[in-house]
Amino acid sequence: MQFENTVAFAQTLDKVDPLVEYRSKFHFPLHQNKPVTYFCGNSLGLQPKHTRDYILAELDHWAKEGVEGHFRGEFPWMYYHKFLTPQNARLVGAKDSEVVVMNTLTTNLHLLLVSFYRPTPKRFKIIMEAGAFPSDQYAMESQSKFHGFDPEQAIVEIAPRTGEHCLRTEDILDNIKEHGDEVALVIFGGVNYYTGQFYDIEKIVETAHEVGAVAGVDLAHAAGNVPLKLHDWNVDFAVWCSYKYLNAGPGGPSGLFVHERHGKNSDLPRFAGWWGHHEAERFKMEKGFIPMEGAEGWQLSNAQIFSFAAYRASIEFHDEVGMEAIRKKSELLSAYLEFVVESVNRPGLDLNIITPKTSKDRGSQLSILTGENGKAIFDHLASRGVICDWREPNVIRLAPVPLYNSFEDVWKFGEALVSFFDIA
Repeated sequence: MQFENTVAFAQTLDKVDPLVEYRSKFHFPLHQNKPVTYFCGNSLGLQPKHTRDYILAELDHWAKEGVEGHFRGEFPWMYYHKFLTPQNARLVGAKDSEVVVMNTLTTNLHLLLVSFYRPTPKRFKIIMEAGAFPSDQYAMESQSKFHGFDPEQAIVEIAPRTGEHCLRTEDILDNIKEHGDEVALVIFGGVNYYTGQFYDIEKIVETAHEVGAVAGVDLAHAAGNVPLKLHDWNVDFAVWCSYKYLNAGPGGPSGLFVHERHGKNSDLPRFAGWWGHHEAERFKMEKGFIPMEGAEGWQLSNAQIFSFAAYRASIEFHDEVGMEAIRKKSELLSAYLEFVVESVNRPGLDLNIITPKTSKDRGSQLSILTGENGKAIFDHLASRGVICDWREPNVIRLAPVPLYNSFEDVWKFGEALVSFFDIA
């Protein structure tokens, strides 16, 4: 497609967009009494308009039923996590038995590391990308220390080559092979939060297994953003949050994946809680933990109903549209954003896109390395009602979200960039 940086061209794309109706289903913050141009869905997604109804329904359920709300009504709380299972399984390419919604992301990451990071004096290393999201870095550091290892020795971080911003797949695979039988765990973000790079999860998992390591994935920036096939890719475990591309609200609940070969292993070490105990025996209140089969066996406590209700409201959109259609628009929207950025770039803006150029290697995100005017440009965009994300020392992150961003939004972003020179 031959792009044009004009409002007429952008509006033409919007008219033929099969997902255009979903934009009106979200609340947009206001700037000077007008909806903002929102490109921050990789940090916090917008609120679906019917989320309020889903939460109010549970408040009414509580008011009417009290404790009996656990067993009565259309969505009894006792089973509420199950009302999110099929949608999440389809979202990440898993079997229903392999997923469960519970807790929050880093909590779930630690719980799974109890089971899947089992270092020995010989096999103890963790391989991950350099510059992973800080929470992942802290989790790996603390886990290695907990097992008595020096993080400097235990954690192997793979960095891009000199002068490059993204990792080459061959460098990742070669690094795993180099450390070989010393590797206990390989864990990557599905999409790197900083650059927007979408890693080749299937190849990374395959190579990790070849050297005898466990392979895990943090899908915080991938779930709802890129197509996933966790079961087919043979991933051992994964976690994701719901408040970015999945629009479940601040601090929204986390999803968890455990491959079925592990879910059937009741002897696998884990930290136990009563909601992971065999469901038919749960209310006997007896000693002796018997884990439920599948991912549900990693649960600790009963569901956080109000946040689960918000998640149910939001994931309905993804399930209704499907990741194939979401990805199709995402690729076009990101390509148009890339075109607009490059068409308006000039000295004084000094913009350099560090996200991979090929659509298969990136999520719905562009990260732009800025020059000395970077923070001033970011502040100017905010003053024009364009909401994006600033990452130190000099990167602006943009997430064009297919469910609510339009092609005209992209054009408006370009116009806001150009207007920077009116005040510079």
